[in-house]
Amino acid sequence: MMHDAPRTGADRALAPRRRDPEGRRRAILTAASELVVEQGAAALTHRAIAARARVPLGSTTQYFASIDELREAALQQLADEIDASLAALEPHAAEIARHPERALDEILEFLNDPRAVHADVALMTSGTTDPRMRPLALRWTDRLIDMLAAHIGRGRATAVAVYLDGATMHAALHDAPLGRDELLRALRGLLDMPD
Repeated sequence: MMHDAPRTGADRALAPRRRDPEGRRRAILTAASELVVEQGAAALTHRAIAARARVPLGSTTQYFASIDELREAALQQLADEIDASLAALEPHAAEIARHPERALDEILEFLNDPRAVHADVALMTSGTTDPRMRPLALRWTDRLIDMLAAHIGRGRATAVAVYLDGATMHAALHDAPLGRDELLRALRGLLDMPD
């Protein structure tokens, strides 16, 4: 009689037991989010998600009515994760004009995190192709503009946010962010422009 190899903690986390419906739903959602980051939202299929989550294929439709619903939930989860980076930047908003280097530390932490960068790019691209995803894709930029506008004016805040969207795309395409000095020079230039 053959015995299965013992399951590791990681295996148990990926494939929750049958009597843990919330754990299985989380595993499916986590798998979908990982696939979005790695391959983009358009690449999601029930089969790929089930394989990544190590659950039966039918489980994906048991917990999510459609692939669109699952894609939206995965993108929502990624947007929530990205919001944490914005929260880390918020304490520096009031002093960004005088001390942009303090905010830059948080910006660089985000830009040096490939998962966060690719998640943000996935949100941006989803927002350009699916109007239902546009508010989710714009959430980070709109919140950053609102956060900075009270301290540097709406025009400068918009310029900084748009530049950071471009810096994010650059980091994704080059597998590394722009250098600290380049980013700081650009940020100072945007902060010094007339509002």
